[in-house]
Order: sequence, then C-alpha cells, then structure tokens
Amino acid sequence: MNVEYTLNNIKTIAAQIWQHYKQYTIWAFHGEMSSGKTTFIHALCEVLQVKDVISSPTFPIINEYNSPVTGIIYHMDWYRLKDEEEAIQAGIEDCLLSSNLCLIEWPDKAPGLLPDDALNIYIETINTNTRRLFTDATFPKDERIATQGTMP
Repeated sequence: MNVEYTLNNIKTIAAQIWQHYKQYTIWAFHGEMSSGKTTFIHALCEVLQVKDVISSPTFPIINEYNSPVTGIIYHMDWYRLKDEEEAIQAGIEDCLLSSNLCLIEWPDKAPGLLPDDALNIYIETINTNTRRLFTDATFPKDERIATQGTMP
C-alpha cells in the first residue's frame, strides 16, 4: 500500500486506512523527525471519534484515549526510551498485550517488544505539504484508495 496525502485530505486518508487495516491492534509508525507521525495519528483519532486532547506523548511516553469506535487507544512515543527494559518498566508491554489499539511512534527504540503481526506504517516527507505513507501489509490489487496518489 502506498499513498500520498496533504493536510487537506489527511482525515479522508486516515479513514480509508482505518477501514482497510482495522483488524490490526498494533500500528507502528516509522518516519524521520517532523515527518508527520503525530499529525497522522491525530487525524486517525479524529476518525475514531476520540474526544480527548490528542497530543504527542513524548514526555509521558503513553497517552490513553477513549473512542466510541474502538474503546481504549494507547498512543505511545518511544523516542525517549533508552532500551526495552525501560519500555517494560514504563508499562508498554502491558499496553501491547491488552488487545486495545496501540499507535506507536518511534518503534525502532524497542523493536523486540513489537509482535510479528504489528502493522508497520512508514511516513516520508515528499515536500513541505505532501507526505507519502506506505505499509508492509498486503493489500488486494483490485482495491485502491481514492487520493492524489495511487496504490500499487
């Protein structure tokens, strides 16, 4: 799956991505600093009707939101973690084993904690306004997301 988007259509793309990948409970967002991971997660949480304040959990490491669509959502930012032991002490493993939706920024900081069936989402900066999102998940060839970009 591969799609380009801007802030003008990010919520539409987030809704379509959710419809195609909602069977996954662990979503790992990969991307450079300022690539838009938090912005995309914010749009996804809006799609999931989260009413809580949605913000980057850089300092608390874990934010918990409530969604009438999915129930509890754990939004995690692993950027400040030193190692997997610190992640476990912070309660990350409990979140991952909870069966609740987990949205993780900077998963490379503790890759051994991610289950094999996590959905890996990659966000790249195309230019100031445009981002490219792609996943490692298989996607039926006959399905396309209607956007400025196309899906393979």
